Amino acid sequence: MDLATHVWLLAGLTFAVAGLVKGVIGMGLPTIAMGLLSLVLPPAQAASLLVVPSLVTNVWQLFAGPNPAALVRRLWSMMAGVVAGTLAASGILAGNRAGLAVLALGVALMLYAVVGLAGVRLAVARRHEVWLAPLTGLATGLVTGATGVFVLPAVPYLQAIGLAKEELVQALGLSFTVSTLALAAGLVHREAFASEAAMLSLLALAPALGGMWLGQILRGRIGAAAFRRVFFAGLFLLGMYLVLREIA
Repeated sequence: MDLATHVWLLAGLTFAVAGLVKGVIGMGLPTIAMGLLSLVLPPAQAASLLVVPSLVTNVWQLFAGPNPAALVRRLWSMMAGVVAGTLAASGILAGNRAGLAVLALGVALMLYAVVGLAGVRLAVARRHEVWLAPLTGLATGLVTGATGVFVLPAVPYLQAIGLAKEELVQALGLSFTVSTLALAAGLVHREAFASEAAMLSLLALAPALGGMWLGQILRGRIGAAAFRRVFFAGLFLLGMYLVLREIA
């Protein structure tokens, strides 16, 4: 098999696994996709492949709940920060500093895993959201633009503002949707979103949705806490491998 065939097979397997994890715990698709695909592809190409599967699954997650408009009104300043930060930092991911992007991705994965394994739960008073939301969005956008990973510090912040379970799932869908669109815009602006990548990204949607469907079935059959521990431990090891590979 040639390299192109290997990439096709890896992309299909990666998005099936990433969709499975998202179906079980509600997030993780871009994190896993970027981590695994960056083992064999430049970060900008890996980010291009996740655009369609990430967008579709997160739009679905956003509109599956009761009142997305209320969430948009509450979180609009955070989303504005996400867009600004992603566009500002997308040059790192799309430029000639691929090694720096891979290193940053590895560090981001390790930090995310440590936060998840530690079970950190923060609390943010409603009165502080007016200034903390845009700062969180900007920081998330900078991480997204540099690494293609959407989770930090957006996920801990959204967990800290007192949303109900279904609202939190929707809020994650909103944040990841905006991050995906901003990342795609940044890659297009930097001329790093090739037509071939767009086609492969569209084809990656099928295994992602299949994995997500299977994950939703498995959610009720396995312990979510045990699965999360294995998931975060695996992310930490993957991030460590990427960091060591770049500094060796």
